[in-house]
Amino acid sequence: QVQLVESGGGLVQAGGSLRLSCAVSGLTFSTYDMGWFRQAPGKEREFVAGVTWSAASTYYGNSMKGRVTISRDNAKNTLYLQMNALKPEDTAVYYCAAPSRSLGSSEYGARGLYKYWGQGTQVTVSS
Repeated sequence: QVQLVESGGGLVQAGGSLRLSCAVSGLTFSTYDMGWFRQAPGKEREFVAGVTWSAASTYYGNSMKGRVTISRDNAKNTLYLQMNALKPEDTAVYYCAAPSRSLGSSEYGARGLYKYWGQGTQVTVSS
């Protein structure tokens, strides 16, 4: 059974930082490309960041580019998202996801290619 469990969300003031984690089990994590998405109330789920299985390459969506860093520890089966300079508009539920197949560089933002999703962790940024 595949499980993706996010943690690290919470309430933070604007300008603050958070580090999200995603613990993965039930699949060979070290062979999977991975992604982070977020969804704010009333909005579509949007791509935040992606990383190749080897961590050799990373990809970022426009909304948080320059303020987030995605990383992974294959020995710990864990994916991370470091978020800095947070803004109230970053308030959302953040999800980690694993795709159904290996991704091309232009595919990380495609929600439909992700098969496994975590339950999400709430990030709230106060002004």
